[in-house]
Amino acid sequence: MKTVYPVILVETADAVPFLAYSPDFDRMTQGESLPDALEMAADLIETLAAEREDSGESLPDASPLSAIDGEAWAKRNAPDYQSVVTTLVIADLEAQRLKRRHLSVRRNVSLPAWLDEQAKKSGINVSAVLTDALKKELRFTTPHRARRTEDRRRKTEDSNSCGRESAR
Repeated sequence: MKTVYPVILVETADAVPFLAYSPDFDRMTQGESLPDALEMAADLIETLAAEREDSGESLPDASPLSAIDGEAWAKRNAPDYQSVVTTLVIADLEAQRLKRRHLSVRRNVSLPAWLDEQAKKSGINVSAVLTDALKKELRFTTPHRARRTEDRRRKTEDSNSCGRESAR
């Protein structure tokens, strides 16, 4: 779902030249350039709106542009402002949800110390192996990723068996 919300864009003389304020969410972000500030504002609104919807809260109604006094906000919050404009940004909530679904999460996993040591020596990415194992256990298929992991395992097995043979 796409939605539109107003944003106050303020150009300042500060190190971060552009502020972007969403009056409907009462949050601010910033950007290094005008396009960056607009993109950051859309991302801020998408994130906040998706979080609200996911927790069962309703979204605020978008304020009409005529009801927003960007100049007054700039005077209160960025007294050194150079220019101010109130505009609309498009927030794509479905795109935000897709981004959030593909984010990795940090998970604490216990494994034997010797196994962790061998994985490090072999250059094995434990997170990737765990991800592949979980996908296999849950019957998800990702052939390309699975092939890379299998190739990595074979290399490790080959190098480990060579080491064992020479130790005999």
